[in-house]
Amino acid sequence: MEPKLATHPELLPILEELQKQEPIFHHPELGTTRQDYENMTDPDFWEVGASGNAYSREAVIETLFDRYSRPFEDVWETQDFLCQEIAPDHYLLTYTLVQNLTRTTRRSTIWRRSSEGWKILYHQGTIVKE
Repeated sequence: MEPKLATHPELLPILEELQKQEPIFHHPELGTTRQDYENMTDPDFWEVGASGNAYSREAVIETLFDRYSRPFEDVWETQDFLCQEIAPDHYLLTYTLVQNLTRTTRRSTIWRRSSEGWKILYHQGTIVKE
């Protein structure tokens, strides 16, 4: 049985801001250079991919740099967003991502609001359906 969770009303402006950046690294309009990715992520960023493997910030940036170095089709939709404050200026954003109309994953991103803007601290994707 899935939990019935909702974003607290006072966090709706944060939810709206973060939704515009998710799924992370799937918005070329936010930048596709190494510097862009470094600006998006905290120096201690890491992620656990849908495979269950853990990836360093550098490995993720290398993958993204390679991905955007040539044209590719990126079809996706997001749904069921939830934002929770987990510490001052730190937020957990969760949602469901459907890619290519077939692959469904649940996503979690920990965001930190800084004087330089939003920084991604951690990200995880878990496969629901392939």
